[in-house]
Amino acid sequence: MALPGQRAARQTDSGFFVSLRRLGSAFLATLHSRAELLARELEREKVRVTRLVLLGVAALFFIALGAITATIFVIVLFWDSQRLVVIGFLTLLYLGLGAGILSYAKKEAERSKRPFSATLEELKKDRHHFTRD
Repeated sequence: MALPGQRAARQTDSGFFVSLRRLGSAFLATLHSRAELLARELEREKVRVTRLVLLGVAALFFIALGAITATIFVIVLFWDSQRLVVIGFLTLLYLGLGAGILSYAKKEAERSKRPFSATLEELKKDRHHFTRD
C-alpha cells in the first residue's frame, strides 16, 4: 500500500515528465521550422548566385566580343571609309552591352540582403524569448 505522500510524489514526477516531453516537443518543432527557413534561404541564395554568375559570363562575352571587334577596327582602319563606320558602331554596341550588363550585375549584388538574415532574426527572437525573465 502506498502512502499518501508517495502517491503525490509519483503524480508530480509524471507531471514533470509530461512537461519535459512537451518542452522537448516544442524545442524540436522550433528547430524544425528554423531548419526549413534555412533551407529556403539556401535555395534563394543559390538562385541569386547562379543569376549573378550568368550575368557575369554574359558581360565578359560582350566585352570580349567588343575587344575582338576593336582589334578588327584597328586592322581595317586604313581600308575604305564605310567599313570603319560599321565596325566602330558594332564595337561601341558590344562594349555598351557588356558594360550595361556588368553594371546591372553589380547593382544586383549590392541590392541583395545579407544571406540567411531571416533565419538569424528568428533565432535572435527565440533566444530573446527564452532568456527573458
